[in-house]
Amino acid sequence: MKTTWKPGTLIYPLPAVLVSAGDSPENYNLLTIAWTGTVCTNPPMCYISVRPERHSYELIKRTGEFVINLTTEFLARATDWCGVKSGRDHNKFREMGLTPLPGVEVKAPVVAESPLSIECRVKEIIPLGSHDMFLAEVVAIQADDRYIDPESGKFSLDLARPIVYSHGEYFKLGELIGHFGWSVRKKKR
Repeated sequence: MKTTWKPGTLIYPLPAVLVSAGDSPENYNLLTIAWTGTVCTNPPMCYISVRPERHSYELIKRTGEFVINLTTEFLARATDWCGVKSGRDHNKFREMGLTPLPGVEVKAPVVAESPLSIECRVKEIIPLGSHDMFLAEVVAIQADDRYIDPESGKFSLDLARPIVYSHGEYFKLGELIGHFGWSVRKKKR
């Protein structure tokens, strides 16, 4: 049996990311986002949804650029703090002890402490209601060398201990249970 609820946004868990914005050190800002995801492989595209009243909204709209910085257990406090404090009143990089580094393709900074920083250029802003969606093309990725296997070149996000957001709470990810396609792969004889 199932209980019926009113419509809502219960697709969880979601990545809890720090979005960095701004085009100079004087206006750099961080915004915690859970409404984010992949929308296309080729060209690589993703989105973030932001409330228009948020401080970073105008920065992203004006510059047309942002960076999605994946978060970890180490960054959990900063992730939460940057989601409840406003960049109008706080220098979030300084107050959270985070390091802004230059983007490769965008003027928005990347977070040095993030294991993976995804540089994005806005293609379209779609008004949706409480949030506007910034549909963006991925123009560069900066990966922390500590999480790249030197032999295979594979990025191991699990070593960074990523966190996710689920209905008002943060969780660390658990153990690996399979790889894409494992359910249909034939056993070797």
